[in-house]
Amino acid sequence: MNLHLSGRHLEITPAIHDYVASKLRRVTHHFDHVIDVNIILSVEKLRHRIEAGAHVRGKDIFCESADADMYAAIDSLIDKLDRAIIKHKEKFLDHRHDGTSLRRLAGE
Repeated sequence: MNLHLSGRHLEITPAIHDYVASKLRRVTHHFDHVIDVNIILSVEKLRHRIEAGAHVRGKDIFCESADADMYAAIDSLIDKLDRAIIKHKEKFLDHRHDGTSLRRLAGE
């Protein structure tokens, strides 16, 4: 998985980078076919916004979150992204003709 972090009106510190990378491990734990994740962190007055675009096999998933605290916004975004990727995974496995073998490989 390729992770690209960028900031608008915000410097990406190593602590923020490590925090986002550790939280994204949960997403890749559920679905291995995440190819690329682009995350944009921004600050607008007292509001911290975070946007993520994940490129998975067959679809691009976009999520965004905003909060007064950057780490709370990151947690909220990862929860949204995780739910969206799990939903995509379920649809992906259900639409396959040989989905039962893929489910066994996925450990379900």
